Amino acid sequence: MKTIFITIAFMFTSLAFTLGQSPQNESRTEFSLEIDPATFVFSGYGVHFRVKPKNSDHLLLGIGAYAMDFPDLLVDLNANNKGKGWDVRLGQGWGIFGEYHFSEVHRKWFVGTQIGVQKYRIKNTSLVGEENYTNSLVMGYAGYTWPIFGDRLYLKPWAGIGYTAKIAGSNTLEQIEYAIAPLTMFATLHLGYRF
Repeated sequence: MKTIFITIAFMFTSLAFTLGQSPQNESRTEFSLEIDPATFVFSGYGVHFRVKPKNSDHLLLGIGAYAMDFPDLLVDLNANNKGKGWDVRLGQGWGIFGEYHFSEVHRKWFVGTQIGVQKYRIKNTSLVGEENYTNSLVMGYAGYTWPIFGDRLYLKPWAGIGYTAKIAGSNTLEQIEYAIAPLTMFATLHLGYRF
């Protein structure tokens, strides 16, 4: 009798454990929102909406909108523009993002790709007027995600290198050209929240 009771108790415990774990094993669609605090420091914004598709532990897709004044450090990365008085504003950028997280979404190392369109405004301290141009961007990047204060809030530093090309507008002001390098680099820290 004791053996039968232990066997039945073991079966019910095993069944309860198995059934209790099923909902956790079946992944659900998750949403997250990220901001780029550095863009706010430079008179702009950076807001990104992300989706982890159902039953995908590693894939994160998203869209984003961003803008900022370029600090001299970013303008001077292109030696052809260094110290020449350029005032550059990324007035509006839009991007779509795809990321692969090696461990799971919102944890540890990841790689990603951004495809975007960016509208710039250029001025120069020694010239009159301004010009606007639009470029396309394809960027590969890598980073790391740290959950903080539980599982919902996270920090996400990343750095990337991309290819950019002008697709509209003018990057010349009074016969002086603002040089657009085909390769661009960017690094930042996102702050995100999972819903």
